[in-house]
Amino acid sequence: MLLDQVLERLDKKKERIIEIRRYLHEHPELSFQEEKTAEYIRNFYTDVPVDHIETNVGGQRGIVVTINGAKPGKTIAIRADFDALPIKEETGQPFASKNDGVMHACGHDGHTAYMLVLAETLAEFKDQLKGTIRVIHQPAEEMPPGGAIAMIKAGVLEGVDAILGIHVMAQMETGKVYYRSGNTQTGRSYFKLVLQGKGGHGSSPHLANDAIVAASSFVMNLQTIVSRRINPFDVASVTIGNLDGKGTFNVIKDSVTIEGDVRAMSDETREIVEREVRAFTEGLERSFHVTCDLDYKNDYPVLYNDPEVTERVRQSLEHAQITEVEAVLETPPQPPSEDFAYYLKQVPGCFFYVGASPETGEAYPHHHPKFNIDEKSLIISAKSMAAAVLSYCGGSGNE
Repeated sequence: MLLDQVLERLDKKKERIIEIRRYLHEHPELSFQEEKTAEYIRNFYTDVPVDHIETNVGGQRGIVVTINGAKPGKTIAIRADFDALPIKEETGQPFASKNDGVMHACGHDGHTAYMLVLAETLAEFKDQLKGTIRVIHQPAEEMPPGGAIAMIKAGVLEGVDAILGIHVMAQMETGKVYYRSGNTQTGRSYFKLVLQGKGGHGSSPHLANDAIVAASSFVMNLQTIVSRRINPFDVASVTIGNLDGKGTFNVIKDSVTIEGDVRAMSDETREIVEREVRAFTEGLERSFHVTCDLDYKNDYPVLYNDPEVTERVRQSLEHAQITEVEAVLETPPQPPSEDFAYYLKQVPGCFFYVGASPETGEAYPHHHPKFNIDEKSLIISAKSMAAAVLSYCGGSGNE
């Protein structure tokens, strides 16, 4: 069976996947700045028998690789992201970041490493494949508006029947692969509110208009949105990540800036939160006689996994009986947001998860300076994606 041949070939490349991941980990680049990473990806394909390579897709260093099978069939897209984060690494690893203040603290180095070797391997078997495999190497997942939008506008999904993606998860158990159908990851919104009052002396508050008091009321009132406006069976969170009101102890502050983060598991819930934030802002102007400048932006949508595609992925993983995979499990909804959701708005697909908790030590969360993964998750990712792709393109026994 073709799947067995592909898995066997991937086994022979396990160490190479790790080597690529460690190189990329040492050389991280921030979103929309991934010049050398894109060059590395492009150079990798120099001697790989793919049928087409397109660079600078979307005008932001995206790369799309096409593998045409020998027989007609569906077009399946697979995506890996390759940007890093503005975080100073504290792992102490021998392959730690060489770019001070920039770190692969989310696993995108691993995504790119497994995808490169998987694409190479699939290309080596293209004479046995059905249909077309479109490999999407996407920049800028971490920073809104994200890299997916421009790539979609550039046409990467034209003719695509389904799209698949994987995220390694440091706080999920290594050796297990996780899936979920329907709404799976939250949609995200951002807001920035600038309150303008009237400054004054601390001894004469009646002659001033205290922006800090107004801001404090706003922050506390926001906590009632989730507790009193959202259905208890829905999911939402409202977080104030920045309240810039620093001044002098005896001076009444005239202006305060607040920045917040909103997550919701449905578009309807996200609309409710936005409506309430705007209402509280209007209330501040009436109650505290301040002026408010609110910038509210909805970015990454709720990530929705198509039930049919997700079930196909689940069946393909179980059927493959991958040696390193101990179990295929359903996961609860995931709180973080992900710009893969934009692809899923356009075509049916599935974004699933590979456990990557370190073999020893603490499993630090994603975006932490000590974030690390068990590198066994990389071969698991490559094999899992191979099984899912071949369920469409031939050889898995359930196409």
